[in-house]
Amino acid sequence: MNKRYDTTKQWYAIHTYSGYEEKVAESIRQRAESLDMKDKIFQVLVPKEKMIQVKNGKRKIVEQRIFQGYVLVQMKMSEDAWYIVRNTPSVTGFVGSGSEPTPVEADEIEKIMKRMGRAEPKHKIDYSIGDVVNINDGPFKGFDGSINEIDVAKGKLKVLVNMFGRETPVELDSLQVKRV
Repeated sequence: MNKRYDTTKQWYAIHTYSGYEEKVAESIRQRAESLDMKDKIFQVLVPKEKMIQVKNGKRKIVEQRIFQGYVLVQMKMSEDAWYIVRNTPSVTGFVGSGSEPTPVEADEIEKIMKRMGRAEPKHKIDYSIGDVVNINDGPFKGFDGSINEIDVAKGKLKVLVNMFGRETPVELDSLQVKRV
């Protein structure tokens, strides 16, 4: 493999086995350190974002991987840097056309970085429009209804509750309902 590489510092996406992203990132960092490649392999990143998850009626902020099975590596592409990353256990290859690793566009990296650095966690709502839920809190406790709207940013649901023979929209926090 004697190719001309673009030796500017760029981000590349590497594909890994799902669930091994952190292990792969740590392995690449260690290999770059021990093989004195810090001048070619700069940053290794597992893109994550903060999400609000509701478990057992309690809100919890969790970090969730943005891209399952991918790790980002900022490096100057060279024969030896390519070899080190490519041969890290659980790495299945670089993202690119054919055998050529393709750098991730700068604006794409910017979007990912922005998403990772977002201060406000997103609500994780495991419901879909049309799902039937039971209201377990508030003035409509005990009523069943179907989800009509979902506002992920606010963690709110609009549920249609059948009252007096008519469907009435009720805005609820995602914590106030459970699946029927």
